[in-house]
Amino acid sequence: MRLLITCLLPAILLFQCDTLLAQFRGPDRRNAPQGRRIEPEALDFEMGVAEIPDRESFEKLSYQGPEVARDAYLADLEFVKFVIDKENPNDHKVYFMNTQNHRAHPPWMRMVGINSRERGAITYLPRLTNPSGTAGLYVIDFQPNDSYAFEDIQRIQNLLIGKMPLLKGRVAFHPLQGNLSRYQQEKGKYEKANLAVHLDSDLYRNIAFLPLNTAKSFGRLRIMDDTARPSPQDIVVYKTLPNQMPRVAGVITEMRQTPLSHVNLRAVQDQIPNAYVKDAASQKDIQSLDGKLVQYEVTPQGYKIQPATRTEVNRHLRDSRPKKSQTPPRNLSVQKIQPLSQIEFEQSDSFGGKTANLATLQRLKLRDGAIPNGFGVPFYFYDQFMQHNGLYDEVERIVSLASDDPEPDVIRRELSGLQNKIKQGEMPPWMLTALDDTQSKFPAGSSIRCRSSTNSEDLPGFSGAGLYDSCTHKPDEGHLADSIKQVFASLWNFRAFEERQFFRINHQKSAMGVLLHPNFQDEQLNGVAVTDDILYETEGNYYVNTQIGEDLVTNPDRESSAEEMLLGWYKRDGQEMIRESMDAGDRGRLLSNSQIDELREALGRIHYGFEKRYQPDEGAPFAMEIEFKVTREGDLVIKQARPWVFPSANASKR
Repeated sequence: MRLLITCLLPAILLFQCDTLLAQFRGPDRRNAPQGRRIEPEALDFEMGVAEIPDRESFEKLSYQGPEVARDAYLADLEFVKFVIDKENPNDHKVYFMNTQNHRAHPPWMRMVGINSRERGAITYLPRLTNPSGTAGLYVIDFQPNDSYAFEDIQRIQNLLIGKMPLLKGRVAFHPLQGNLSRYQQEKGKYEKANLAVHLDSDLYRNIAFLPLNTAKSFGRLRIMDDTARPSPQDIVVYKTLPNQMPRVAGVITEMRQTPLSHVNLRAVQDQIPNAYVKDAASQKDIQSLDGKLVQYEVTPQGYKIQPATRTEVNRHLRDSRPKKSQTPPRNLSVQKIQPLSQIEFEQSDSFGGKTANLATLQRLKLRDGAIPNGFGVPFYFYDQFMQHNGLYDEVERIVSLASDDPEPDVIRRELSGLQNKIKQGEMPPWMLTALDDTQSKFPAGSSIRCRSSTNSEDLPGFSGAGLYDSCTHKPDEGHLADSIKQVFASLWNFRAFEERQFFRINHQKSAMGVLLHPNFQDEQLNGVAVTDDILYETEGNYYVNTQIGEDLVTNPDRESSAEEMLLGWYKRDGQEMIRESMDAGDRGRLLSNSQIDELREALGRIHYGFEKRYQPDEGAPFAMEIEFKVTREGDLVIKQARPWVFPSANASKR
């Protein structure tokens, strides 16, 4: 007998072993009470409780992690297990297990001295809408193969609500495989009784909360309208996310955001909390604190807002700023405009990361035409232009003025004046000739996209996404010089200056390069993708946002709605639609099958190609963010690649 069991153990699961042993030992006694019965009110907290009065108690009792044994569906979710003892038919007892310490029902029940088949788990899903219409849904489920009638579910739910009041209006029954067919048969009873049900297919539906960036901050809470201008000390509540926003202390929006917007990339970079909260301005905890100093925290489990003091706010602002300054790399040895085919990845210190990375994309064996051809204008041109017009003295004066911490509007006016001088400045003759020669290499009648490419972005801990401006030079606008000067001037946007100032980045060493390539017109789609699932944190997926037309995902219109998709790393894994674009109409999914296949292939090559070049520290997270479009002709074109800025040093999934 021992030999037989020893041979079988490596090949079968633990519960199969238990069944085999029971055949030799007689009746299964694993759940039989052992020792004195303990009433729920007499439990030590380390064992469990009879009641859960509030959210804080639930958190202390819950477990969230990978050690869930047979309950694989609970992995990494926050849950508390429970048992209902019906020994006295007139007084059913509820036991809540301290699931942090005990995760299996049978051994825990033996220690407590009870025997029951009514046992399950209460799981908290912070992102989903509960029956009351707010964020945070608790779901009740039982053993995977158990099947309960509607009347039993209703009775058990009422018992649990009586002992855990915060479930009222926030709970749903989650039928697992054993209960699904019975639920379908009795669905009418659930609807008539208004008893909420959560199915696995609902996981990405009815979302009421999304943690775009998890962090904690302090500041003044302000429910914003379209005309109000926020300050760096404001925690702002917007209906929809504005395209451009100065530095703030935290962000909440009532409309769902894309994590790939420039505003959220700055939130990640600035380590400020950012969340979508359904009907945020109507929530009592937000309404009651509007205009007051608060602590605002976003975690994967929800958001918290509570009163704060001026001392806490000032301390947080002081501690958030980097202690050391950064000098961006500026190599002025490259003195000629060069085609992308001749620019190397390592030359970002001469052309900027945007230009060097687009040039690198051309070396990753993507489809011909998938990467725009063009040219890079090096930092040397910007430096010589500034010297030629004597504008570095103006920069020194403004930087010195900013060190005295004047009112923001003072610096804003000074920078506006500097930008006007740059736009009206004179280019030396040799520079005009070089730009004229480059312009002539584009097909006649072409519009040329002039894109900012600075050394003050994609630095360690500093993305710089969305700080600088690009423009399109149209055929009837004459010499390319005017558009180049507009891009030069954007180095001194107030939002860019403010970010560099906060992060102690040397303004005087900042420089602007320009990436030139043909402009795309009348494109069908615009999109952004990351070579990891940076929002829902699933394994083995890329995260993709796509918009119809020329509306950019990174800078969407107020009423835009991007399509959200999880794209499997491998074709066999397919893709999962998280949210369709409201602009799609009857079109449904925006990308065709062939475009999805090409995008998947490109993302894999881009991830590994740049990982090899950036060489992140071992164990450090790494992903690339790309911007793509589908042209008027239906071709997929990738126009940008940059490293994703992770909010924390979590281990890489890849």
